[in-house]
Amino acid sequence: MRRRSAYGLLAAEAVSVAGTRMSVVAVPWFVLQTTGDALLTGVTAFVEMAALVAARVLGGPLVDRVGLRTTSVGGDLIAGLVLGVVPLLYAAGLLAYPVLLVLVGVVGLFRGPSDNAKYAMVPDVAAAAGWSNERAAGLADSVHRLGSLIGAPLGGVLIALVGAPAVIALDAVSFLLAAALVATLVRVRPAASDPAKADPAEAGHRIRVGGYLADLAAGLRFVRRDPLLRAIVAMVLLTNLLDQALTAVLIPVWAAERFHDATSVGLVFGALSAGAFVGSLLVSVYGARLPRWRTYAVAFLLGAVPRIFVLALPVGLPVVAGVALAGGVLIGAINPLLSAAEFERIPAGLRARVLGAVGGLAWAGIPLGGLVGGVLASTLGPTGGILVVGTAYLLVTLDPLVRRHTWRLMNRPAASAATTPVSVPG
Repeated sequence: MRRRSAYGLLAAEAVSVAGTRMSVVAVPWFVLQTTGDALLTGVTAFVEMAALVAARVLGGPLVDRVGLRTTSVGGDLIAGLVLGVVPLLYAAGLLAYPVLLVLVGVVGLFRGPSDNAKYAMVPDVAAAAGWSNERAAGLADSVHRLGSLIGAPLGGVLIALVGAPAVIALDAVSFLLAAALVATLVRVRPAASDPAKADPAEAGHRIRVGGYLADLAAGLRFVRRDPLLRAIVAMVLLTNLLDQALTAVLIPVWAAERFHDATSVGLVFGALSAGAFVGSLLVSVYGARLPRWRTYAVAFLLGAVPRIFVLALPVGLPVVAGVALAGGVLIGAINPLLSAAEFERIPAGLRARVLGAVGGLAWAGIPLGGLVGGVLASTLGPTGGILVVGTAYLLVTLDPLVRRHTWRLMNRPAASAATTPVSVPG
């Protein structure tokens, strides 16, 4: 029974991610079908992503005040109901494009805090279940990757069978189901804040000011003052930008030029995703025994860089997919190790706003990534662009090895390293 909350949160995350990935395929396809305009399709995706990122950063103080469980349930409930309006209005012949744009923006606004709340609940359910932070973060990341791996192709198949509006309706149902799972299964007490780690100005702000802007500033100030969180934001922001340049532009153009079809794109991305799923599962079992900083530094360097440079080599698709699969296993270790370190460094009272700020700032490079990829592909060609991105990625991923004094802060505190519970499945 003490692990019911952990399993309930993982189930809610799996349902939510799978539904969202189906919608990621269905909504652009629906816009293309109804408008025939690729630009409007891009605008729709930008609006939802911009609303999501902004809500994660700006909604953190509200999540901390309202409560993690309440925000998760309420955000998913509202997002599901709003998204469900899309197929209903379409069936009634009342869905104009501006209305659709508003609806997907609202979904992003409520999905952002809900996703943030689920993520911030992970250390609480881990403590209740007797799990290490590495195991809980590894399982959460595994579920997220599995939902992504299943949801996108399933969405494509269902669009062909029942149409995009029906798939959007299924995503709406997935939001409601995720809300029900958290509401009925997740019961944990938030961990008490550690006064030694709290922002020294936090208590005064809450007493004297008690306002939203003060709470938001406290979260951002905590990120600014913590050297490890600053390093994480900078590194992930840059690698997200470079990854988006690859996935959105350079790899599709590379595949079209070398293989003349999109099958190779799916194979490379599928191999990388499958490997990452395996890697995150391995961390959930063995992560508490691994040295965090060294594992993270080696996994990021050897997992991310070779799978980029292999694209520029005159090798066949099986070799490229094999390197992507092996690199994915290492890449799957990255997020759980980062999450475990973040959970230990952030006091419970600031958790949602700090995690929201870290996640939102790290995602800020994604909208620019497609633009960077387009410029590189048009000026240097896909191979030249891949080499530039690979070189930049190499320099970025060397940072944990160069600035060791900062990145060693990922390691467990001496007192907790010996007492961290280790649990294995079964």
